[in-house]
Amino acid sequence: MPGLNSAQDILATELKEIHSAERQLSRVMPRLVKKVSSDRLRDMLEKRMEQGSTLIDEIDEALADMDMPKGRQKNIAAEGLIEDANHHLEQVKDESLVDPVLLASVQKIEHYCIAAWGTAASMGRLLRQDKAVKAMERALKEGKRFDEELTELAEADINPAMLEEEGSEDGKESRSGNGRRKSRARS
Repeated sequence: MPGLNSAQDILATELKEIHSAERQLSRVMPRLVKKVSSDRLRDMLEKRMEQGSTLIDEIDEALADMDMPKGRQKNIAAEGLIEDANHHLEQVKDESLVDPVLLASVQKIEHYCIAAWGTAASMGRLLRQDKAVKAMERALKEGKRFDEELTELAEADINPAMLEEEGSEDGKESRSGNGRRKSRARS
């Protein structure tokens, strides 16, 4: 990585790290979506993938506006969070635990992204980099809303369904409709 010689270099580095995180998420999210049983969670994750794709394009434009190269350094923080999510999913022995584990992992990643977007937006405002600010503020607004929706889904549906599954004697109790868990037998 080249040296950081100015505030603009710092902003560019932040944008490149966000770009890398979004690209990493875009590669892993389709695999995660396939594991989800909640329709609502699946829809939310698919929407998040679309938002990430838009953000990647906006970051490319912001970097071009700043006359900064689009070097693709790997975001090791995002890589670690994604690796952690995969590790936890590999540890799941009961299928009814996949959605709660995946939701928690995605929410941790989103919290990292919220912090990164906020940092870049703040730095962009300071440097009057309007394209970067606009992209980061949009991402921040959408990310905070997504985080709130994840929390609501976890508290109202995913986590209670997990507890119901644990409490059912035969593991066949089900909830249907509106993204709720479908019937399945324990293996």
